[in-house]
Amino acid sequence: MDLEKVREYCLSKKAANESMPFDEDSLVIKVHNKIFCILNMKFPYSINLKCEPELALELRNDYEGVSPGYHMNKKHWNTILLDSDIPEKLIKVWIDNSYNLVVKKLPKHLRENLI
Repeated sequence: MDLEKVREYCLSKKAANESMPFDEDSLVIKVHNKIFCILNMKFPYSINLKCEPELALELRNDYEGVSPGYHMNKKHWNTILLDSDIPEKLIKVWIDNSYNLVVKKLPKHLRENLI
């Protein structure tokens, strides 16, 4: 899956927006000011996604292209290499999971508009 497809898919989520608060190589996608995806726009292309801790470990064991979140909490974030062994369909599922984990932690009044 290429960066532009990832970007478009993330931005198709309700209330998703993008910014570059860290540097010119890291595109951050948020829902109500909470990060659910970071795209590394410098080769090798990758994304950081939030993940349940147990699943994060499982994915790291099952896929060469998944590693602990770069510059993130290693327990809750994975880095996924986009030029790896991971099918596009699965990356989309992981993006959905990351988005849903973040939405689940939002205040009720914000969460209600996203469900």
